[in-house]
Amino acid sequence: MTITAATSGVDEQDPRRDALYRRVGWRILPLLILCYTFAYLDRVNIGFAKLQMQQDIGISESVYGLAAGIFFLGYVIFEVPSNLILEKIGTRKTVFRIMILWGLTSAAMMFVADPVTFYVLRFLLGVFEAGFAPGIIFYLTYWYPPARMAAAMSLLMLPGPIGSMLGGPVSSWTMTTFDGAGGLAGWQWVFALEGLPCVVLAFVVWKTLADTPRHARWLSEEEKSIIESDLARDRDAGTHSFRKVLADPRIYTMAIAYFCLISGMYAVSFWLPTIFQEHGLSDTKEIGWYSALPYLFAMILMVLLGRSSDRRGERRLHSSVTTLLGAVALAVAALTASQFTVSLVAIVAATACMWAAYAVFWSMPSAYLKDTAAAGGIALINSIGLLGGFLSPTLIGYVKEATSSTVVGLLSVAVLLVVGAVAIFANRLPERRL
Repeated sequence: MTITAATSGVDEQDPRRDALYRRVGWRILPLLILCYTFAYLDRVNIGFAKLQMQQDIGISESVYGLAAGIFFLGYVIFEVPSNLILEKIGTRKTVFRIMILWGLTSAAMMFVADPVTFYVLRFLLGVFEAGFAPGIIFYLTYWYPPARMAAAMSLLMLPGPIGSMLGGPVSSWTMTTFDGAGGLAGWQWVFALEGLPCVVLAFVVWKTLADTPRHARWLSEEEKSIIESDLARDRDAGTHSFRKVLADPRIYTMAIAYFCLISGMYAVSFWLPTIFQEHGLSDTKEIGWYSALPYLFAMILMVLLGRSSDRRGERRLHSSVTTLLGAVALAVAALTASQFTVSLVAIVAATACMWAAYAVFWSMPSAYLKDTAAAGGIALINSIGLLGGFLSPTLIGYVKEATSSTVVGLLSVAVLLVVGAVAIFANRLPERRL
């Protein structure tokens, strides 16, 4: 977990600090990455379960799209309160509570029998998971100064493509291997076997996660002081009051940009198996393996772009240009549906660009916002942005039901990505050359 800083101030060419932050990375990031990976598995496995459950329980394309998106309504409603509470009670207690409840609810998805239970459980899953992603983003501000944040964030965001990449092969394998075992359908086993491990991980978090560097027994007093002094140097550079956050137009510009990015990312996450079906793939395992490919390249680009952003001390162009490239690639994927190879390459490129832009994007609000403003502001941006996770799956579901194709829906999402690129580029945050 190597996280180096751009050359600036006391961090310049400091091997001791580099070694310290490498140690921090190896101690806190692997567990967070593992937990976040299961969060994404529990979000995207519905796209693969749909291949079986749609016929079993009799749901339409629009019902599926609404259920996929309604998760984000529950998430949005409870996200800001969850993050404000996190600042008071600590990350360890918050993540423990979240993971217990979301793991049990995700496993309970195996009991979906009709559209109503489908909607209710998806909504509750969003309610119980609310605050997890912005909570751990905020948690990194306790450990990393802004100059090191993009690289750390690119690693923390890897679970998105990891979960999505594993979701295809693992979910499709589970569905075909366990179908009929114990009198349960394959899709029911998917929810059970991918939800219950979260409960186990919750207890690992409770036992091992340190709320702040000051609580970390594995750091010496000198090491704690180094981290605290690095953070203190930037403490006066950002916005502190949550009340000021609510009145800051930059926050809403970032939220709009994030809304557009999320719209694109979840359009692919929830509908990729269906898109491959439209391209003529019928074997569930084959669809699973093809679905993993875009996320493999996304992981590579996320790490490379995050390191480039830290090295050059630049966030805005790294994120906005990559978002624009993702929009172009998604439009190409939609318009070349009849040419599988071209469309596949375009989907891979679009997915990689969106995830890489997403990772760099989060280093901007985390550097701009401080203290209570960071807890509430990050959650506010995430809450507004995640409405895109409700819009795009729902939109594509209705469009597909009306046109028997995802093309128009994907083109609409590509337009949103262009808007997002413009919003990121136009939002000049007051930041130092890192």
